[in-house]
Amino acid sequence: MSSAAARPRVQWRDVDGILLLDKPLALSSNQALQQARRLFRACKAGHTGSLDPLASGLLPLCFGEATKVSGFLLDADKHYVARLVLGARTTTGDAEGEVVARAPIPPLDAAAVARALAGFVGRQRQVPPMYSALKRDGRPLYELARAGIEVERDAREVEILRLDLLALGEDSLEFEVECSKGTYVRTLGEDIARALGTEGHLVALRRTAIGALDGYRAWTLEELSALAARGESELDAALLPIDAGLDWPAETLDDVRVSDVLHGRAVPVGIPDAAHARLRDAAGRLVALAAVQSGRAAPFRVIAPARSLTIEPEPQRKGASSSAPEGERSS
Repeated sequence: MSSAAARPRVQWRDVDGILLLDKPLALSSNQALQQARRLFRACKAGHTGSLDPLASGLLPLCFGEATKVSGFLLDADKHYVARLVLGARTTTGDAEGEVVARAPIPPLDAAAVARALAGFVGRQRQVPPMYSALKRDGRPLYELARAGIEVERDAREVEILRLDLLALGEDSLEFEVECSKGTYVRTLGEDIARALGTEGHLVALRRTAIGALDGYRAWTLEELSALAARGESELDAALLPIDAGLDWPAETLDDVRVSDVLHGRAVPVGIPDAAHARLRDAAGRLVALAAVQSGRAAPFRVIAPARSLTIEPEPQRKGASSSAPEGERSS
């Protein structure tokens, strides 16, 4: 009997909520997702904002009804800590690639480097790297790159909200960046190296915060395995509410308005006009995402009844632990 045939069949179940995973190195985002999904036995799951195998840190996983908000989590600003080695540029912009250019490293001091970093703060246009998950004619760019094919990529507007020097060595520096969605930190690292008069590539990257999810506890796969061994109730307690990552206005509805919303009807609310708002029932459970205009909330995402966790708890701890190394492919 093959090992695949001997493996017990998973009894999948409905699980709803957001898991903030502290993704380890060496695993792809999808591999990490599948391991977590199997621990929870979740029928439906997806991740938001992939991290490279060479990256670690915060990876929000959306289970069940939480997949209805995953697209909005992708829009959130992100924080990274990165380590940039100077003197050499690689094909991928990180340690995974082959060196394609070398340059001497000029004498550097912290003040000069800090001034160079300050020049990157603000809106700018960035050309995505070939080694990225963006698609051209249905194929990821990294597949084309591995085949030796390079295609023209349109520059995209991104914003660097904050860029701070953390440490400076003879041939490397460590920086922390807060940036908009779509920012490629590998490309930023190459640009920083050029601004310093040399070449460079990332050797470590760690995502430390994501939008409104900053402040909640992130769980390692080892921690989740230990919780699962103690029972699924303890495992499920690691989940955040479906709307934990949405920093939108919210209103609690009475039973009549909840019924209307669940049937797709607009209801009167006391929320000012807003493109995005959260509607909850008396128990604090999310029942819908809505747009508010002229005092009425029109639902555009309805959450299955009795499948939403209650109002989010106080943050458990800030971000993921910072003891692991860093590294990335796309934000």
